[in-house]
Amino acid sequence: MKVEITVNGGQLATDVEDRMLLVHYVRDVAGLTATNVGCDTSSCGACTVLLDGESVKSCTLLAVQADGHDVTTVEGLASADGQLHPVQQAFREQHGLQCGFCTPGMVMAIVSLLRENPHPTEEQVRSGLEGNLCRCTGYHNIVRAALAAAGPAHPRGQDEDRPGGGVAP
Repeated sequence: MKVEITVNGGQLATDVEDRMLLVHYVRDVAGLTATNVGCDTSSCGACTVLLDGESVKSCTLLAVQADGHDVTTVEGLASADGQLHPVQQAFREQHGLQCGFCTPGMVMAIVSLLRENPHPTEEQVRSGLEGNLCRCTGYHNIVRAALAAAGPAHPRGQDEDRPGGGVAP
């Protein structure tokens, strides 16, 4: 079956088997290997990507289900000039990774979380990451990274004008 999927801003038109999972499409067809295959059961979140801006576990979707949609992977977050996305930068500054296997999925889940809730509490971050497992870090620095990426809390209505604050939509 032929699918047309926009991946990180570039459109790919490819013939795929009906049963190909989106995670394998991203890795094998698009050649973007940061999205990891962890459990194949949607339990770990290592394969998390954004589908039309919403986080999804790409091991639970078929590539044909993404036909006509936009997929963003962790490789697509940095700007064209190489500047890291605020969540990626926060992971770097807060030491939010250890072995790095879960990191792409964690970053994508946090990007989605911060789009929905630009200034979450620690409890909301922990709740928002329940579907993503890390076997190395204990989550402390991952949560710190999410809160750092969100920036300081501020009054409603000033999101757009706050210098360096939060995550770009």
